[in-house]
Amino acid sequence: MKFIKPLILALLSCALLGSGSCSKHLLASKRERKLKVCYIGLTCEAPIFAAYENGYFKEEGLDVELVKTSWDSLLQGLSFGRFDATHTLVPYLLKPIEQGLEVKMTGGIHHGCLRIQAWGKSNIKSVEDLKGKRIAVSTMGSPPMIFAYRVLAAHGMDVNKDVTWVVFPADSTELAMERGQVDAIADSEPIGSLLLSHGTVRTIADQSKDDPFKDEYCCAVVVSKDLASHDPVAAAKVTRALLKGAKWVGVNPMAAAKLSAEKKYLAATPELNATALALLHYVPGVSTCERSIALQAIEMKKAGMLSASTDPAALAQRGWQALPGVDDEWLKTLTVEKVPGEPEPATDPVAVAAMMAGKKACCAKCCIGD
Repeated sequence: MKFIKPLILALLSCALLGSGSCSKHLLASKRERKLKVCYIGLTCEAPIFAAYENGYFKEEGLDVELVKTSWDSLLQGLSFGRFDATHTLVPYLLKPIEQGLEVKMTGGIHHGCLRIQAWGKSNIKSVEDLKGKRIAVSTMGSPPMIFAYRVLAAHGMDVNKDVTWVVFPADSTELAMERGQVDAIADSEPIGSLLLSHGTVRTIADQSKDDPFKDEYCCAVVVSKDLASHDPVAAAKVTRALLKGAKWVGVNPMAAAKLSAEKKYLAATPELNATALALLHYVPGVSTCERSIALQAIEMKKAGMLSASTDPAALAQRGWQALPGVDDEWLKTLTVEKVPGEPEPATDPVAVAAMMAGKKACCAKCCIGD
């Protein structure tokens, strides 16, 4: 109801000023509305919280409301215009875009945090050694499982026949490997580093280190088709604010972790939250993100996760939109302040294990997929 009056006034102005001015007035009215940026309440969403609390949206001249949602409602909300923007996982978006979801990715937030790890006492030392083995995942279709699909397919394996997928909660997989119930795990940070710190696993594939995955983006800014099509200027402003938030998180993981916890965007201790953030490599990108989306589309098709008739290049192009003022040249000028006196988060596996002992890990839940 609160938007009806401005729209009526805009329509009256159209009648008085003539049809030539109508579209301009309606667009101005649309730009004045409050934009809704949604979030789920995950560790990796720190750039959203930082952009809001640090005033980056306001710096762009935007009136933004943060709206908490769920995995099930996020894509529907973006598709039907209930939400205007967020950032989320690239592989989480590509299959729905193939099936008709109309959203646009506009910039990269952070690099990958996914791994395949095998039980340290096993004879599994390469991807090929996983053939015939059981791989644990926290949820079927989760991002770690998608990553594992891509790795196996890249090594010529049939992901539906050559391995067995077993669902285990992330905090139970170490015991499951010890008992011989599974042979390996597809996981994410900080679970991967925690397992390494115990000396119980060896890493078989690492998204942050191995080609062709090491430079790709795990999460990207995504805006609704309505915003991208009808107000690309506002879409660019939202994107710039979120990319600035990502850069600030990368420079200030401890401050970002405190902000997320103290403002109650999620339930976590700042120390654990900061560790997860520091391991996620927040380096905003534009052209690199566009290339990353294309690469992931190709790899997902190779893994059988996209339709045989899908053109990966066309799919990536359909899911991307270049925006005014959002490019590599702008990124070169982007600066953020370093919060003075903030301690560096623990990223050494032993330190992480000590800190997490007896505590419930606040993982990069967006990547674990619980």
